[in-house]
Order: sequence, then structure tokens, then C-alpha cells
Amino acid sequence: MVLMLLCVVAMDPVHPLETLHGNVDHDSGDVTSWVSVCPGGLWEVQQKPTCKKSQTVSDSEDGRSCSSSHCPRLGSLCRVRVRLKANVDETETPDSDEVNEKLSVSEVTEVVGTSFPRSQDSALQLPLGDWTTLRLGEGQCDITEACLEGMRAGEKCEILLSPVGNGPDVSIPQPAEGHLPVCATVELQAFTPGMESWEMPPGEKWEWVKSHKERGGVRFRSGDVWGAADSYSRALKLLIALYDPVREQEKNGQQREALALGDSSNGDEPQHLASVHEFKTVKAELHSNLSLCQLKLSQPERARASASKATELEPGGAKAWYRLGQACQMVNEVEEAKRAFRKLLELQPESPAALKALKDIASKEKETNAQLGVRLSKMFS
Repeated sequence: MVLMLLCVVAMDPVHPLETLHGNVDHDSGDVTSWVSVCPGGLWEVQQKPTCKKSQTVSDSEDGRSCSSSHCPRLGSLCRVRVRLKANVDETETPDSDEVNEKLSVSEVTEVVGTSFPRSQDSALQLPLGDWTTLRLGEGQCDITEACLEGMRAGEKCEILLSPVGNGPDVSIPQPAEGHLPVCATVELQAFTPGMESWEMPPGEKWEWVKSHKERGGVRFRSGDVWGAADSYSRALKLLIALYDPVREQEKNGQQREALALGDSSNGDEPQHLASVHEFKTVKAELHSNLSLCQLKLSQPERARASASKATELEPGGAKAWYRLGQACQMVNEVEEAKRAFRKLLELQPESPAALKALKDIASKEKETNAQLGVRLSKMFS
């Protein structure tokens, strides 16, 4: 499992409950903690429900979990507002209790494709203070999405954000939201239906994989390495459930054109499942790209594992062999590094990167041997 976790992980709260200010009902539930991915690194998030304006099922029926009909799921368009705690007027009049649980078709049409540029100096990747439409599952703001997965229309929660470990890259300015730790509120006004990833048709799931891959590339080129790694990880997670459908396609010898899994009767474009070759190629590229991100994030062990998977899936992938060699060098596995670079030379005989890497390794070995020789001579002189 890569460091960029997509699931909730149990953690002991760093801050006591008293640090969560506002109208907190301490009998409504405990603080939930997890780690989320932001452009600057990993952040611990603590979430506490503050009010429930709409209740459609009993607590005994719900607990803290939600069925797909009551909470947003993958693909849901969510009308959400995120505000810094310092900017929330505690005396404001609450919204009407009459909250629509689903957005109208016209509203959905207007917001499809809406996106916001991710900022390197912000943990919350949404316009603050305004109602915004967010598509769950795209990873625009990992913190907000994780909150929404357990909320119902009309609910509000309070969150407290703290950097994990040494915090974000020291070259990144202070988070734009304010001084650390950051305290904010997340409100869910309404949402469209979504589905669990396991409920999604294979063709639609494949479209999500491709969109995550493309989004990862855009983020990496913009310098958002953490976000890119998150996108590649999300795609790989979805690919796990596509293995059996792809194998079944191979077994039955079906043509790709016959695998229109979308409903074309409503005018939508049919969605197709990948061929076996395309599936393996995309999976290899995702592992290779993730390896590059992990190298940039100084995670050589994870980078080595990702690059190794890429070379197993696609032995002809030159980039994966180079990244495997780099990762092996970083963990001081010299022989494995040389083997990877030599494999790269088999694929690209004049590769400058491979030739330079092998030359550097040879030079370092020569220097190490010379130093060892000096020490041995001193010992026996």
C-alpha cells in the first residue's frame, strides 16, 4: 500500500476534543481522524459533526455509516461550502430545514466539468466561503471528499487540520487558510446520486481509471507531486476490480466493439471495456508514473516496488527500468540497479541516462574500493 492512502486510517487524535470549538454536541459521536493528501504533503484531519439539519433515517439504522441513497458516493455532484472557522458568523441564521436531497437536472448540467486549479500553498483545494459543486471521487480536495462520504444533505461538520510529521515541504509557504492548525467547517447542501465503486459497471469504471491517469499527468506537470501520486493510486485501486472482467473478455474472445457497457438508449455514448493488452499497458504506466512520484517524494522503497511491478507487467517499458535503477541506487542495492540500467540499454542501446548511471555507479565503486584499500593498508602497515 502506497503512502498516499485513499482509505480512512485510524489514528489517535493529536488535539483534544476541546480544540474543536463551536456548537459541538459531544454526545453525538466521537471525533473521527484520518490522513488526507494535499499538494504540500499529508495532513491529519479531525472531523466532528456540529449540526444535522436533515435527518431521513433513524440513528439506529445509520450509526455513522450511510447507505448509497443517503450519502454521496463515487460520481455524486455535491453542493458544498467550506469556511474557515474564524470567518463563520456564530450568530448567523441557520438555513431552512427544507433541504433538497438531490440537485435538479438543470443544475447538474450547469456544473458538469467545473474544476478549480489546485494551489501549492493550500490544504483546502476549494474556493472558501462560497457554495461550490464538487464531483466526489476526482480528488480535487481529499479532505472535503472524505468528510462528504459520511454526511447527509443538510449536515455540517467541523474539521481541524494539522500537518503530519514534519509537515509539508519547507519550500511551500504557510497554508493560505491561516495559522496552524487550521479549523474550518464543511456543509453539504445537496447531492446527486452516486454509487459504490463495486456497483459501477466495468466500462464506467474504466473511464474513471483513464480520467485519473490523465489528471495525474496534469498535476505532475504543474508541480503537484502529491496530487499526482494520489490520482495514480486512485486509478490503480479501481483497476483491481477490473481484472476479472478483462480476463472474462479474453476468455470469451469477445470483440471490444461488442462490449458497450453504457446505456446508449438515452443518447449517451457507450462505454467500452479495455482490451487485455490495453489493461496491462495502462496498469504498467500507472505503476511507473507512481514510482516517479515516489522518487520525487523521497520514498525509494515504495518507488522500487512500484517500478518493479511496472517492469513485470510491461518488460519493454524503458522508463520503468530507469526508475527501478534509480530507486535501487537510493536504497543501496547496487547490483539490482546495474541490472535495471543494463536492461534499459538492451531496450535503448544509446540511452544517455543509462550510460551515465552505469558510469556513475562504476566511479563510485572505484572510489569505495580505493578507500577500502587505504584502510586495509593502514591496518597491516
